[in-house]
Amino acid sequence: MGHLSARQGVALVSSLVTQTPSHHRATADAYDAVSALYAEVTRDALDAQPLDRAVIAAFAELARTNAGGPVAELGCGPGRVTAHLRDLGLDVFGIDLSPAMIDLARETYPDLRFDVGSMDALSLADGSLSGIMCWYSVIHTPPQDVPSYFDEFRRVLTPGGHLLLGFFESGDDPVTDFDHKVVTAYRWPIDSLAKMAAEAGFTEVGRMLREPGEGERFRQGRLVMRRVT
Repeated sequence: MGHLSARQGVALVSSLVTQTPSHHRATADAYDAVSALYAEVTRDALDAQPLDRAVIAAFAELARTNAGGPVAELGCGPGRVTAHLRDLGLDVFGIDLSPAMIDLARETYPDLRFDVGSMDALSLADGSLSGIMCWYSVIHTPPQDVPSYFDEFRRVLTPGGHLLLGFFESGDDPVTDFDHKVVTAYRWPIDSLAKMAAEAGFTEVGRMLREPGEGERFRQGRLVMRRVT
């Protein structure tokens, strides 16, 4: 997919929304409205989280060893994590529903590729990726729709390819919606999310639970999964 202007991106997202659940429009519109503020607030988020950086580094190493193919950050926002993955040696690009976020990412990181698109309908060939990172991007998906996202991730990953999920964890509670600062989001029990991924053809490589840091309300979950060959 080539570079799109913000106007073209809006048209593409509008076309996607006619074929997909209405939460796509709500999510894209919400992030469009706060794109500059979100980019500023989250710009240095990884700097204060050594455990998160360690998990991301482990994912990058796994992706590099899997034939060294391209990696996609899905729900890349303003591109800061995509750039971090690039700095870890990956051939990486970003995809996001929000045209405003994609414009910011392209402006900030002109050497990287960023496209407007939907995680559950990727314009990518089967088995074309060695890794997928979803860092707090599946969190806005209604729980009943998440299995279709895992199916799409499996389709575009090469056999043995790796998937990294970052999300808000709900402990012993079931999947729970909450008042995310941008748009409604969901907290997941880590076992439930791992089971759902397994049912879609993934096997678990590792997991981490991190207690809330300063300014965070909830425990944070990380899952590293591998596509079953």
